[in-house]
This record gives sequence, C-alpha cells and structure tokens, in this order.
Amino acid sequence: MSINVILAGPRGRMGSQAINMLLENKDAFTLTACIDRKHDGVELKDIDGMPDLAVPVYEDPEACFRENGADVFIDLTVPDSGYRNTKAAILHNIRPVVGTTGFTDDQIKDLTFLCEEKKLGAIIAPNFAIGAVLMMKFSKMAAAYFPDVDIIEKHHDQKLDAPSGTAVKTAELMKETRTSKKQGHVNEQEVLEGARGADVDGMKIHSVRMPGLVAHQEVIFGGKGQTLTIKHDSINRDSFMEGIKVSVKQVMELEKLVYGLENIL
Repeated sequence: MSINVILAGPRGRMGSQAINMLLENKDAFTLTACIDRKHDGVELKDIDGMPDLAVPVYEDPEACFRENGADVFIDLTVPDSGYRNTKAAILHNIRPVVGTTGFTDDQIKDLTFLCEEKKLGAIIAPNFAIGAVLMMKFSKMAAAYFPDVDIIEKHHDQKLDAPSGTAVKTAELMKETRTSKKQGHVNEQEVLEGARGADVDGMKIHSVRMPGLVAHQEVIFGGKGQTLTIKHDSINRDSFMEGIKVSVKQVMELEKLVYGLENIL
C-alpha cells in the first residue's frame, strides 16, 4: 500500500530532490501536499521549476495537515519552521521524517515526549547519507582508543546552523566511548578568538562554509606517532535520498521518536 506524504520545502535543494525520489517510487509513495513559505493556495505545477503535479501547496502547516490526509511528513527546511512544522504534524497524528538540523535539546525533548504520549513514530536525522552514518559509527569506535580528536565539517555557504547537526551528533556519539579530556597544551591561548574551534567535552569542532561544497566531514584522531582520519563526502544530494526513502518506510513501524539514522539501520 502506498504511503501518503506531505513535504515541506519543495523549492529547496534537498526538497526538490526528495520530490524526485518520491516520483521515482510511485508504487511506494504518493505526494499529497506541500508546505512552502511563499506559495499559498496554488498547485505544485504552478511554481517555476516544479514538476507538473496537481498537488496543493500551503503556507500554513496547520491548514495543510488538517485538510490533507497523510501518513508521513517530510521536513527539509530550516530550524525554526522545521520545529513548528514537526510539532504540528505530530499533533495531527502524522509521522515526521526530519532532515532539518539545528533543533535545541529542549525541542528534541519536547517532540520526544509528544511522540511517546501519542505512541507515534518520528525520525530526526542530522544526516540521511548512509556513508555519513557509517562515518559516525566508526568515529565512535575509534574514540575509545584515541581521545584526542578534532572534527572538521564543511558545507555550502547557505547553511544556517554551525556546527552542523552531523558534527554535533558525531561528538555526542564519541562522548559515549571516549575518555573525557581537555586537548592541547595546558597553557594554550587563542590569539584570535575561535581559532581552536567550538569545544565539546574537550573535542574541537571547526565549521567551513564555502560555495561549491555540499556536505563533508572528517574526524581526525591523534595518538603517539600516528593519526587516523575518518572522512565522508556527499558529492551531491542524491546521497541523502536512500536514507530518506528507508526512513519514510521505517517510521510507519515506530511508536516513538528516533534521533539519528544509525538507530534504524
């Protein structure tokens, strides 16, 4: 049976790619509506560059969820609207699959509580690329042996949050196996503030924003006489689509919120 899907952010790079993925899997998915901040009351086919589909478009997520039956809601927008959209979807008993990053810990806790209360599945994934998930898993393994570690994450210059959700998730996973340690010389001083990057339990995270990039991360470990680098590159946004496809199917089987694609693979 086809899974009915509402998607937020159809004009974005990720959103438009996700629409193509849904159309390529018509037997499994049906796009029933879209949420877009600029095109209320039109159909998807009326927006330049969008597929020729008679799919209604809303600015108001509440109206969209109320007027369109759907099983799953995909959000690929920005943190503020992503949180509001996701909460509204849960309240309307629609299962969210969220690729938007930048949610606060309190927001994640709020959404987790709502899902538990309703016994409703949800997936929030900082990164939907299978290779990126493996990079995080391998980093967690290595952190048990190499407590000295820096994360360098690189993204396109239109990304709003820094550090990336992937970098934050990687650091959280490494904290589970790594011996807590403040890195660098005990008398180290930053001549320019921020030169050593953001600090997470003594680990350092560095964010690069540059035109031409998509999503890239390397985790560099150091030990006596050796270094280890675990690296992942998303060359284009096709890399995220398999993870979204798996998540839309898997979320139908869940009764709680799952944070991180590694928890369903």
